Amino acid sequence: MAGPFTLSPLPWAEDALAPTISQKTIGFHYHKHHHKYVETLNKLVEGTRYADMPLEQIVRATVNGKDKEQKIFNNAGQVWNHDFFWRSLTPKSAKPGGRLKDAIERDFGGVAELTKQLAEAGKEQFGSGWAWLCSQNGKLSVEKTANAIDPMAKGINCLLTVDVWEHAYYLDYQNDRAKYLQEVLGKLLNWEFATENLEKEAQPIRAAA
Repeated sequence: MAGPFTLSPLPWAEDALAPTISQKTIGFHYHKHHHKYVETLNKLVEGTRYADMPLEQIVRATVNGKDKEQKIFNNAGQVWNHDFFWRSLTPKSAKPGGRLKDAIERDFGGVAELTKQLAEAGKEQFGSGWAWLCSQNGKLSVEKTANAIDPMAKGINCLLTVDVWEHAYYLDYQNDRAKYLQEVLGKLLNWEFATENLEKEAQPIRAAA
């Protein structure tokens, strides 16, 4: 939907991810950081051609922008990223199945290797950023991006993401990003959401040559 944009509701209660992610962290992250990006985006796009664009379109239109467009991208990207991040997590994580399971086994050899690569991407991302599970024509890959950048802005289908900005974990894990990634990747990933995103491409799984 086009603006003015609002803070999307969380898909679970604020204490639902505890103790892996505490209610205090969720409250601070969601009500302060995420909400501020929404407020700033609305101020930046008011009276511009972006005011009537859907969020995803704004992100793609401003990804290579300068000056005010760069500011619009930073905030639009962070609104989209956070909306996507919350849905990437669930207090009732279950193993992936069906087409997603087949794709993970084909491209990574299994969930253990996939989560290992996601953890490495998150740890190796210098400073603020994100670790992503992506799909292009049904082929899965792990990506890392800095700041507000996301693969979606460049037309890549995103399945899941993990936020590695310090505000995502510092209250619970201090500077131990590796421990945060280990806990979240092992306990909270929403594989049903990843499956829904993979199905958007509707590409058949092909056996490895």
